[in-house]
Amino acid sequence: MSEQEKPRKKKTKYFFDYTMLFIVVFLILFGLVMLYSTSSYEANVKFEDPAFYFRKQAIASAIGMAVMLGMMFLDYHRVQKYAFIGYAVSLVLIFLVLTPLGYEAGGARRWLNLGMSLQPAEVAKLALIVFFASVVCKFGERIKEKKGFLMVLGAAVPHAVFVLLITENLSSAIIIFAIVFMMLFVATPQYKEYIIIGVSLILVAVVVVLLVKYDVIPASVSYRFARIKAWLDPEAFAADKGFQTLQALYAIGSGDFFGKGLGESIQKLGYLPEAQNDMIFSIICEELGLFGAIAIILLFVLLIWRFMVIANNAQDMFGALLVVGVMAHISIQVILNIAVVTNTIPNTGITLPFISYGGSSIVFLLAEMGLVLSVSRSIRLEG
Repeated sequence: MSEQEKPRKKKTKYFFDYTMLFIVVFLILFGLVMLYSTSSYEANVKFEDPAFYFRKQAIASAIGMAVMLGMMFLDYHRVQKYAFIGYAVSLVLIFLVLTPLGYEAGGARRWLNLGMSLQPAEVAKLALIVFFASVVCKFGERIKEKKGFLMVLGAAVPHAVFVLLITENLSSAIIIFAIVFMMLFVATPQYKEYIIIGVSLILVAVVVVLLVKYDVIPASVSYRFARIKAWLDPEAFAADKGFQTLQALYAIGSGDFFGKGLGESIQKLGYLPEAQNDMIFSIICEELGLFGAIAIILLFVLLIWRFMVIANNAQDMFGALLVVGVMAHISIQVILNIAVVTNTIPNTGITLPFISYGGSSIVFLLAEMGLVLSVSRSIRLEG
């Protein structure tokens, strides 16, 4: 056989998801622009500094970018040995909210003052993604058995319950449980358990809504039931629980297709409470219109697609589950935030990833993205 006829030896190429990195950087920069546009009026009124919220978010984003780059060039397998430590520390941080280190903001006690503001629920999301990816790998085939499945799922209960009871943060409790649920769904071949759990939860939600609607459960029993009542008829509660939702809907409706223009929102001028937090998507709709809103949704869809590509090509199960956990976190949060803003579900106080104001949120989101990019760097392609 001549030299020319000899088969060429395949070279190993290393894969890196530049598309994902570009989307994340774009969302952060876009988020900073929208945050300044949304919050400048309120910041000027409260602090006599239009850039107050913008500056804090920019600093947090810079820290988060540094963390993301550090995690990206770290072998993701190294975090596996700290999985249980992260699980335990995140649980302790939740309990610290009850101590003098915890403080209240916006009517809710959910933060810690550790020299910097920290929301334990954000730490818990990252810690649980690493922990459950590790646990599922260690359980191996036992995860397919009912006992193994219930044991792993049960390990998510303490965080979800204590986040709900101690910080009264229902949205984070839902997201924590949903992340674990999604990771187990991907790791196990059977679907019967998931169908039973999913249908049961939907039926419970429907029953609760109907009981509140027909006053079998009075709205006065809990502010969460009051929110359900306001969701069913926001105009009837326009002076109270329905006020924020109505103002958000006004913002969305007035944006038309191309919006009023960047910085031209009316609702952010004291009409829409906490516009820079949970309701920033409504300001995007008002200023950039349906076109801008669809563009951002498509970017998130593209980001989720990249998650799926990386997970499908990951070197091992641990890497794949890390990516699935982060994908579940971001996709669930995006869906729930947009659903709340459009009054598709009751108001639960969920931020829009990479865009809403929140220092600890952006730092830990970018840490998660660093892990995903680390998994992508380990993928080898023959070519």
